[in-house]
Amino acid sequence: MPPLRFDDYPRAFAFAFGAQDAAALAALVAPAGSLHSLTGLWAEGRAAAEAAFAAECRGIFARARLVTGKGSVLPLGPGLALLRQRFVITGALTGTGEELPRFGAMLVAVLQAENETCEALSLTFTALA
Repeated sequence: MPPLRFDDYPRAFAFAFGAQDAAALAALVAPAGSLHSLTGLWAEGRAAAEAAFAAECRGIFARARLVTGKGSVLPLGPGLALLRQRFVITGALTGTGEELPRFGAMLVAVLQAENETCEALSLTFTALA
C-alpha cells in the first residue's frame, strides 16, 4: 500500500469499501487495532478485522459504494489524529438481496502515522439516524 497521510485515509477507505476488498480495508487498521463495523461486528487485530470486513463484503455490502461527505482531522499529538468522516452508502442489500435505500454513516478513527503509513488504532463505522 502506498504511503498515506491523514487526509488520504477517507479516500483509501472508500475505494477499498467500494471494491469490496477486505484485505485492503484491514490494511488500514493497525496490526493490534480494533474495529467496530457498520453491522456491529467487533474485531481486535488486523486478521480479525479482515474476517469481519470479508463477511460484510460477501453479504450486505457486496455491491455497496460510499459517497464521501464532510470530514475533519483533529491532530491529537505527534503522529496521532482523530478522523471523523461522513459517508452516504448506496447499494447495500437486505438479507433477501433487495437494495436498501441509501443511508448515512460516520467513520470515526484514531489514526497513527508512522514509517510512512497511516493506520487506525481504533476504527468505528456506524450508521447515522
